[in-house]
Amino acid sequence: MGTLLPNHPSPLKTLNPNFTSIPIRNGFKRFSSSIAVKPVQSASLGDITKPDFPILHQVLENGKKLVYLDNAATSQKPTVVLNALNDYYSRYNSNVHRGVHTLSDMATNAYESARTKVANFVNAPQSQDIVFTRNATEAINLVAYSWGLANLKLGDEIILTVAEHHSAIVPWQIVAQKTGATLKFVTLTEKQVPDVLQLKEMISKNTKLVVVHHVSNVLGSSLPIGDITAWAHSVGAKMLVDACQSVPHMVVDVQSLDVDFLVASSHKMCGPTGIGFLYGKSELLSVMPPFLGGGEMIADVFLDHSTYAEPPSRFEAGTPAIGEAIGLGAAVDYLSGIGMQKIQDYEIELAGYLHESMRSIPKMRIYGPAPSRTVHRAALCAFNVGTIQPTDIAAYLNTIHGVAIRSGHHCAQPLHRHLDVNSSARASLYFYNTKEDVDTFIEALKDTVGFFSSLE
Repeated sequence: MGTLLPNHPSPLKTLNPNFTSIPIRNGFKRFSSSIAVKPVQSASLGDITKPDFPILHQVLENGKKLVYLDNAATSQKPTVVLNALNDYYSRYNSNVHRGVHTLSDMATNAYESARTKVANFVNAPQSQDIVFTRNATEAINLVAYSWGLANLKLGDEIILTVAEHHSAIVPWQIVAQKTGATLKFVTLTEKQVPDVLQLKEMISKNTKLVVVHHVSNVLGSSLPIGDITAWAHSVGAKMLVDACQSVPHMVVDVQSLDVDFLVASSHKMCGPTGIGFLYGKSELLSVMPPFLGGGEMIADVFLDHSTYAEPPSRFEAGTPAIGEAIGLGAAVDYLSGIGMQKIQDYEIELAGYLHESMRSIPKMRIYGPAPSRTVHRAALCAFNVGTIQPTDIAAYLNTIHGVAIRSGHHCAQPLHRHLDVNSSARASLYFYNTKEDVDTFIEALKDTVGFFSSLE
């Protein structure tokens, strides 16, 4: 994969599983022949990649081996990303851009190389279309305060869905209060997916912006971003996509989707925390005013005014998260080495296995659509079991079984209210998980449900 440490055996080197050469005795004559044997089940992508993640091999205080199923909240980091961070801080730690010494030159090259890697990863037209931010939340706020305040006015409409993350709702609430724009929300269908037809009908000449997720962090459903973008553009509206749950898990091509803005977070795609990115079309970024003021984002500073740098520097005030960007670049290399289509195909299989396994538990309620040949869920399930509190389920799974899942509203309170629940538990997988992880989770969940049911 181009991401393994020296002397680390490559997990991608596998023997032909269909044939083997074994000695065969035929009467008194002994000879060796290659004969067909029953195919040996090949290692899954999870089996192949799990060795790259040191944290996944620990034994917890309860004596149980960690089973990590909280990947929608944050992913774990492979050794190559940890090494990239250590390499930067131990070999060439320096501020970027204006320095002329060796360390600064090395840091600048690595930082800008990371930007190019991210651009290529989402197929942006050029690296200057990628703005590094603290996280996806800041990226959305950047668009809200820079593009939103400059372009929205009384009577304008912003369309969202009730399934959006708080980070995609709250900034636009603030901007709407300042500009007089109105927020309109698309509800769910009976299958618990955002109603795309309702969204299409809601778009009008008053629509100036559509803000939607690509993949829901609760429902596990995905939206037809290309179609929605075309509908928005037909009335002159812009399109912003929260891709935090898609970029780490599937092929995302911003040019094919034709979106105006797209945001994602490093920490959900095997990279460090503290950095995310905004993709923006160059013609939009070039006319947007600065989001923050300070060093690096300027062209010239005078006592009575300043002029500003071209994007992306215009939106990266101050010393950036250099090490984190380099770590993100290493994560992109790692994911690219595996292949995003391979990750997507494997996770579709895992998603179906998880959903089907969970359905065997009595009183189980899984939110979002059921998987089918035409409906591919993300590899996550938000759920409730009877009247058991989600936090009790998560705490018992962790304390007794060493299984890590999440509980709460998952930064989606409006969605949970729409579903008529206060919270849910959520198991979420990544490509380094296996069906054996799911089996362990299911057995632990059955025990957990049995324990709390006995108290009722």
